[in-house]
Amino acid sequence: MPKYVVEKSAPQISAEVIALLEQTETATVGHWRHWGFVDRGVQPLLRHRRVAGTAVTVQIPGPDSTLLHHALGLLRPGDILVVDRLGDVRHACWGGGVTVAAKAAGAKAGVVDGPCTDLEEVEASDFPMWCRGQAPITTRIYDLGGRLNVPVSMGGVVVMPGDAVLCDESGVLVLPPAEAEAEAREAITRQERGMKTQARVAAGEKLGEISGATAKVLAGLG
Repeated sequence: MPKYVVEKSAPQISAEVIALLEQTETATVGHWRHWGFVDRGVQPLLRHRRVAGTAVTVQIPGPDSTLLHHALGLLRPGDILVVDRLGDVRHACWGGGVTVAAKAAGAKAGVVDGPCTDLEEVEASDFPMWCRGQAPITTRIYDLGGRLNVPVSMGGVVVMPGDAVLCDESGVLVLPPAEAEAEAREAITRQERGMKTQARVAAGEKLGEISGATAKVLAGLG
């Protein structure tokens, strides 16, 4: 059994679909979709960011980041690096140096199912990161093995290489490539409709009357 498994990166999501996804709020999709949402413990380090890209997946064990360093050299502009830490929440595999390397490769973001470190350097790089908080104990180059561009687990979600990944302040959503465009277009339509509803409420109409909630409550009183 080889210590490392390194597969080729999957085809990238088209620029047109990525542009649609970056107009999409994860919380909008959450109005009708119940799967593909990463556990809410994976949160952004930087605020006010919304990015979408193509998943490049990596699995690395506990204290080791050997394969992560190698993977950084294989990233393409537009990729989002998704790091499965195999349950480890003690060691930060991602810090200032990894951030600089990912940004230099043109990656859109990093998503780590575990802690990160060097928040000040991540902020200075202005590189979007999603992770499970911060930790002072870091990984090292221990050569323990790992797998690149294979199915991984990210906050309870299976992420396939080449999946569409949408990250914003509400969380992280993973979509199969064949579903990404339709979901994004539906979300944009609903967001536009929502803005019109908000304008009506701001002008004096009651939200419950618009949504139909008030009619249901009144009917239920009898």
